[in-house]
Amino acid sequence: MPKDYYEILGVSRDASSDDLKKAYRRLARENHPDTSKDPKEVAEEKFKEISEAYEVLSDEGKRKTYDQYGHAGVGQQFGAGGFSWNDFTHFDDISDIFGGGLL
Repeated sequence: MPKDYYEILGVSRDASSDDLKKAYRRLARENHPDTSKDPKEVAEEKFKEISEAYEVLSDEGKRKTYDQYGHAGVGQQFGAGGFSWNDFTHFDDISDIFGGGLL
């Protein structure tokens, strides 16, 4: 069963876009495979999950669809294999937290 995107980011359902961005940036910094203390494959999976949650919740249209239909509503917006880095559109939101060149 898919996890709740709000739970993944640790925010409430009425979180503002600023709250979402702050939560994402904090979690991205903690869970990035290059900085996490977890094994690389575990960190990669966490980082991907966090990024997927942010991709959906930070986009007003995707968030509305997710709130109404859950994963079934937004899953079709990703490819057949689910969320991939090709679906992520917010690299500018985190590039500076790693010194600008990591991502």
